[in-house]
Amino acid sequence: MIRLLVGLGNPGAEYDDTRHNAGFWWIDHVARRLGTSLQYERGYHGLVARVNRPLTGIEGPIWLLEPQTFMNLSGKSVAALARFYKIAPEEILVAHDELDLLPGQMKLKQGGSHAGHNGLRDMIAQLGSAAFWRLRLGIGHPGHKAEVVNYVLKKPSPTDREAIDDCVTKSTEALDLLLAGEMERAMMKVHAKPPRPKPPKPEPTPPPTDTP
Repeated sequence: MIRLLVGLGNPGAEYDDTRHNAGFWWIDHVARRLGTSLQYERGYHGLVARVNRPLTGIEGPIWLLEPQTFMNLSGKSVAALARFYKIAPEEILVAHDELDLLPGQMKLKQGGSHAGHNGLRDMIAQLGSAAFWRLRLGIGHPGHKAEVVNYVLKKPSPTDREAIDDCVTKSTEALDLLLAGEMERAMMKVHAKPPRPKPPKPEPTPPPTDTP
């Protein structure tokens, strides 16, 4: 069962629409879906919301968190909240931007390495575990490693932003399954490809006309 939903990004208006803030976009969408809003909590170094709702027959709070520590220190915020409320790494889902997936692609997985993502790197270090769940929102890769920092801190094109937003919306359709701990079913829903459009029916051949 997922008890803590985290979105990674950088605070400040200048970063709001940059690729590195895809995780914030996801949490903002989840908050709207759950009818809540996030408020700054100094003790957790981030924007926080608590939602009380039944989870498969169990009453319990769901926590939403957007660390305000800047990306490289994301784990400081996540670990502070998780430790206070005794939330295990396996009960945490973090949404983040993913260079290795194209805009319009996303993957849900548990565990693994940080793969160079500084937010994940600090979470692993602060939690002492990599067993948390990740929702990887594709933003594409600039093609050269040296360009990555500038790339993630820039706004995506309108087409790419629309593709990322589509993933954000689609992934939240699996939210109830995630919160209930039905991770296999949630993965199937997140990874499902849209059905191929049916080919148009051929036009009926008109009957031959008699010629004089």
